[in-house]
Amino acid sequence: MIGLSDDSDSPPPPPSHAPEFAARIFAEGGWLHAGLQLEHRPQQEQMARAVAAAMQADEPLLFEAGTGVGKSLAYLLPGIIHATDQSRQLIVSTHTISLQEQIETKDLPLCRRVLRAAPELKPYADFKSAVLVGKSNYLCTTRLAAALRDRQELFASPDHSELQRIVAWAETSRDGLRHELSPAPAPEVWEWVNADSSACSRKHCDGERCFYQRARARLRLAQVIIVNHSLLFAHLNAGGAAERGGARGVLFPDDFVVLDEGHTVPEVATEHFGLRLSSYGTDRLLKALYNPKTRRGLLAKHGGPAEQQLVVDALEAAEQFFGFLRDRLLDKQPVVRVREATACEPWLDGPLLALIKAVGTRADQLDEGRERDELLDQRSRLKSCQASLRLWLDAADDKFVYWLERSGRRQNIVTLRTAPIDIAPYLRAELLQRHTSVVFTSATLAVGGQIGPFQERIGATDVRTAVVQSPFDYARHMRVYVAADVPLPTPQGARLAIEALVDYIRFCALGVPGGSLVLFTSYQDMRQVADALSADFARAARPFFMQGLEHSRTELTRRLHGAGNGILFGTDSFWAGVDVPGPSLSQVIITRLPFDPPTHPITEARSEWIRDRGGSPFNELTLPDALIKFRQGAGRLIRSASDRGLITILDSRILAKNYGQLFLASLPQPQFTKLTREIRSGQFHPFAPT
Repeated sequence: MIGLSDDSDSPPPPPSHAPEFAARIFAEGGWLHAGLQLEHRPQQEQMARAVAAAMQADEPLLFEAGTGVGKSLAYLLPGIIHATDQSRQLIVSTHTISLQEQIETKDLPLCRRVLRAAPELKPYADFKSAVLVGKSNYLCTTRLAAALRDRQELFASPDHSELQRIVAWAETSRDGLRHELSPAPAPEVWEWVNADSSACSRKHCDGERCFYQRARARLRLAQVIIVNHSLLFAHLNAGGAAERGGARGVLFPDDFVVLDEGHTVPEVATEHFGLRLSSYGTDRLLKALYNPKTRRGLLAKHGGPAEQQLVVDALEAAEQFFGFLRDRLLDKQPVVRVREATACEPWLDGPLLALIKAVGTRADQLDEGRERDELLDQRSRLKSCQASLRLWLDAADDKFVYWLERSGRRQNIVTLRTAPIDIAPYLRAELLQRHTSVVFTSATLAVGGQIGPFQERIGATDVRTAVVQSPFDYARHMRVYVAADVPLPTPQGARLAIEALVDYIRFCALGVPGGSLVLFTSYQDMRQVADALSADFARAARPFFMQGLEHSRTELTRRLHGAGNGILFGTDSFWAGVDVPGPSLSQVIITRLPFDPPTHPITEARSEWIRDRGGSPFNELTLPDALIKFRQGAGRLIRSASDRGLITILDSRILAKNYGQLFLASLPQPQFTKLTREIRSGQFHPFAPT
């Protein structure tokens, strides 16, 4: 993926009109307010001015803007103007698909409407936008044609019909994206036809026919590029703008960035600045070269018995290596931290090295072209696999935490993992010190009204910050109830705690005429409560939805919205990004305060690191993370100025523990009413929305 060119000999760009025009767009009586009759929001104006100034100065900014401020317009309009004036690219990164879709289908069309409404802004109205999607999601027509030619060497006979299905789909597809094909293509076929290969390039592909090359062309012309955090950090881990020769810029040379849902950035970055090597991925990589069962793969065509035997040797070594780790270290628990060089023979290292050399030799015997590039790609992947293996086995870098995971439907996939203990140096180097504007924004960056803890975590202690409150009238539109008699979640009181949750959720969810979102911190608790209550919900003719059964989060959210009086149970991912305005979501029930268990290797290692520096892991890590997640969960309720409803908290620690006051204070409406069984058994009915 290529951004705009970075020509150091070009004249300096013209001045940016973003600060001037942002002031005129968002001011009271300005182009938004008077011209389009959209509501003037002082908080939105303040944010737009701050963002425009940061973009003009090429400086980072942390800006918390409460729900309803209108963050998207506040950064998109100044960003579009700045990008157009300076011939640069605005990268907008989000955490959730729902926000990405909102920006693409709702916010950018509104920006065009705004820009067309004033004569001074019309030159900006024809801006171009594109969504950045990973290469492996695109179909490459060149690789598809090659797969058809080589299908006897690459695929078993049952896969030939799948290949033909992809061919038929490609003839009518608009963008050639994997998610457009239903049912989804078989992975073992898709890996031979997607664009994630050097064989998909301008050298080999017809730029008019190849879906990925067409997408690249759109990216090069776009002023606004939308991406998700995961893909952004995957590219940064691979080099980003610096890899492409840019002295300034993050993803592409000379770009500037807005990270919406910015509170999730440390977690996502941690995932991507470590390594991940799985037994499943290694097996797929080796069998792409040669599968001894089907006798197919690249080396079935380009290799001989000697090279094929090297693949068989590597497959056997991989089974021995990962099997040892599974049986010896992961026999009792699915996640195990590794604190020193693993007492495991490097059975896989030698076979991988021999295979790397053999694949390189075969590639050198081929003429320049697509087939040679395919082999060189596989050699590069083998070398990356070997490097990751050696790095993990050594466990030598004390700035990283090392661990093993067991996963999969049959719990037989073993994954080697590492992650940086302190993410701040990586975010400073890859985002904050790239001589360009990087704006972090979210409704929940602060803890107790202070952004300081978030600044520390991302290495931005010297970065300008701002906080503006939501314009919504929470005092009138939100009520908060706290259960005072739910047993504390201890091992001894686990059964009584579940019984109390069942009792309260039955009363609370069925007592609200609109919909309820019930947030859990434990999948096991959610299942137990669902088993106890699903019949009650059915008798009350209340549609019931639960995470993990069959539908995606997006589909479950859509169904809750359509039901009008549904009840949705969700765990971790449902605490953020769920947007159901109106009476379809009239209550959010928080079953437990969202403290992450301190047993995960990353949390454990960070706690040790904080403790070694004389700090308090609970106060510096556990509590801030829980407060931000709690604010996100409560923020699912009021999504528009006309929304109203209830927050019901079923964790009595919020009353019994000193830190409980911090959770209450973090709510936009901190005044609350206590609930007990005695109150509920009387004539007290608090649940009708205000």
